[in-house]
Amino acid sequence: MAKRVGIIGCGTIGGQLASAVDAGQVKNAILVSLFDISRGSAQQLSSKLQSAPTAYDDFEGFMSQECDIAVEAASPDAARKFAGPVLGAGRDLLIMSVGALADRELLASLQALKGRIYVPTGAIAGIDAIRAVRHLLEAVTLTTTKAPKALTGAPFFETSSIKLEEIKEKTLIYDGPAADAVKKFPANVNVAAVLSLAGIGFDKTMVRIVADPASTTNQHEITATGSFGKFQFTVNNVPSPGNPKTSYLAVLSAIECLRSVCDGGMRIGS
Repeated sequence: MAKRVGIIGCGTIGGQLASAVDAGQVKNAILVSLFDISRGSAQQLSSKLQSAPTAYDDFEGFMSQECDIAVEAASPDAARKFAGPVLGAGRDLLIMSVGALADRELLASLQALKGRIYVPTGAIAGIDAIRAVRHLLEAVTLTTTKAPKALTGAPFFETSSIKLEEIKEKTLIYDGPAADAVKKFPANVNVAAVLSLAGIGFDKTMVRIVADPASTTNQHEITATGSFGKFQFTVNNVPSPGNPKTSYLAVLSAIECLRSVCDGGMRIGS
């Protein structure tokens, strides 16, 4: 029986996910509903889809539509606001804004609810290997390199003296724990959240963010060491069409996660 899918957030990522399900790229899934707080966004997206899912600009209406799994593709704030009601209603949730789960109290409260949480691997590789040795890990570092324009709007710059428009060469602009990075760069380092959940946690996982004017890809390099030895993975991702802050691989991994939901996907706590 096909899984009924609802999508929260009809921007670049939500739109690409909706198109993938609508086009039959996700087997055993049917898109039934869309929700976006921006009036008209969900309706505009729905009008482009053959399945014509019901469009809502109010969350209560979205929740009144029966679905088996909701996909959060909006923002960390949306994840914090809507994840609880979705899971509490016994529906599963695929969460794209993984950085929201850096909040320990929120994560614990969500895990206690009926529904299951699925996390796509996002724009990085090697997560299965990290999970396999998580009990042996001693240090994990993520170095993310992006063009300055891909970092525009991050809360980090509200208190920093660094001016993105003045960066002319490869520059390290942040070096610290993932717990802090996901707050200061919420639209840029979901990969840090995925890595932290799979490995040694948000406080021990270290993040380095580099702005490089010459960069044409979003690069993520993971280095992990422990009694098992050493892992090192580097991924150079093409930015997602229409949103340079997000790697195209992030969308593709969400599509793949949806495909595998019937088999469990990547479930927090599993």
